[in-house]
Amino acid sequence: MKVALIGASGFVGTAILNELVQRDHQVTAIVRHPEKVKQAKEITVIKANVLNEDEVAEAVKGHDVVISAYNSGWTNPNLYNEFMEGSKAIQAGVKKSGVKRLLVIGGAGSLYMAEGVQIIDTPQFPEEIKPAASAARDYLNILRDEKELDWTFFSPAIEMHQGTSGERKGTYRTGLENPVFDKYNKSVLSVEDLAVAIVDEAENPKHIRQRFTAAY
Repeated sequence: MKVALIGASGFVGTAILNELVQRDHQVTAIVRHPEKVKQAKEITVIKANVLNEDEVAEAVKGHDVVISAYNSGWTNPNLYNEFMEGSKAIQAGVKKSGVKRLLVIGGAGSLYMAEGVQIIDTPQFPEEIKPAASAARDYLNILRDEKELDWTFFSPAIEMHQGTSGERKGTYRTGLENPVFDKYNKSVLSVEDLAVAIVDEAENPKHIRQRFTAAY
């Protein structure tokens, strides 16, 4: 496939880029800092401002699928507003480009721990990641109203925010609105296996206009 990957130089984006290249897909890496993306014959790097829907449309035109690992920056004082602005510009740009398939990497905070109770609203949710989690939750609600694109929103495992990395098992279990827990009542997935789940979904769509999550 021809895949446009937004945010290809970030923690999650880099893992997805590696997985796509490993599976011989042609990738256009759309980033703010091209020098941070590794060079490979399967990778074309484009510098673009994702807050500009026209730049997004031009960058993703002609691709089979767009994967957005966009992150407005964990230390960005305007994280919430910029995430919302960028996410909406990406959505509009993809529509303008004529590409139908959009996969968005969001957060785990909007998953439901109990009926009507999202993780972000529980007392133990870390304060430092609340702005990012709030933005991802609010953007998911916007995306749910999208009728033109074949979108999918992915919520990582609960412990993904800790930067779990280093192992690619190639296996995972999926859920929809609730976290996936293992026998130790943990919801964990390495960033490498998050990438496996995302590329699997890109290759064989199973969650069109749905949110899904994955963990071991």
